[in-house]
Amino acid sequence: MLRLCRAVPAVLSGARSGTPAGIPPAGPRRGAEVLVGAAGGDSAGIAEILMNRPHARNSLGKVFVDELFSALEQLRFDEQVRVVLFKSEVKGVFCAGADLKERAKMDDAEVGQFVRRLRNLMDEIAALPVPTIAAIDGYALGGGLELALACDLRVAASSAKMGLIETTRGLLPGAGGTQRLPRCVGVGLAKELIFTGRQIDGQQALSMGLVNHSVPQNSEGDAAYQRALALAKEILPQAPFAVKMGKLAINRGMEVDIASGMAIEGMCYAQNIPTRDRQEGMAAFREKRPPRFIGK
Repeated sequence: MLRLCRAVPAVLSGARSGTPAGIPPAGPRRGAEVLVGAAGGDSAGIAEILMNRPHARNSLGKVFVDELFSALEQLRFDEQVRVVLFKSEVKGVFCAGADLKERAKMDDAEVGQFVRRLRNLMDEIAALPVPTIAAIDGYALGGGLELALACDLRVAASSAKMGLIETTRGLLPGAGGTQRLPRCVGVGLAKELIFTGRQIDGQQALSMGLVNHSVPQNSEGDAAYQRALALAKEILPQAPFAVKMGKLAINRGMEVDIASGMAIEGMCYAQNIPTRDRQEGMAAFREKRPPRFIGK
């Protein structure tokens, strides 16, 4: 069951599962949760999806995926939300990828069906109309990195470990990794990372262009989240509709030739012309004051 609220995050129950190799031992076992809420104060307008499945290192099991779908559906139509932040509540892990114990119990047809659902989940994240930011404070492996790749922006702790490790398990990335990684870092690097199943740290990811920012980890283990939150707050004051149209123009334009992309940009710009925010921006410029955008 999903409950959404503004000041207090909603709580969703999850399912138990196993932990992929290479992840540090889990703490005390407890019920998994996905928390969704919008912060108050100077963070009003920022929604956080908090992944909290500690016994399974946030691995992507059936119930957990269903909860993420539900959260996205609620956020998609919330006009108060201007930025969405993905964050882990499990120290040292962003998302460990596939739920291998659950996957082992599936037959071939069930595996294919579930991977298609995972792919749809990543597409839903990418299709959110507002900017999305992944705060990677720990391991982001396989499907966990694919989730981060579906976000618009990524911030990683320098000590975080990332990789599409599927080939080390006899698999290949199936939730968008073979498509989004080369669009992010280039074809040659993407092939190298996927062929080898290599894990890289946050600083290496920054040098490749895989993440937008890499920061030294702090004693609380949430340095990437703090930097991601600062980035979200930098986006907040900007005109919401213009930001949405900018995201749409970039995303659609990257799929076509530049001439078609320019036409897409023109259509998005035309939608922004009659908005009250554009008029407010011009008025604020003339009156030498900060604009007060309302998203209309």
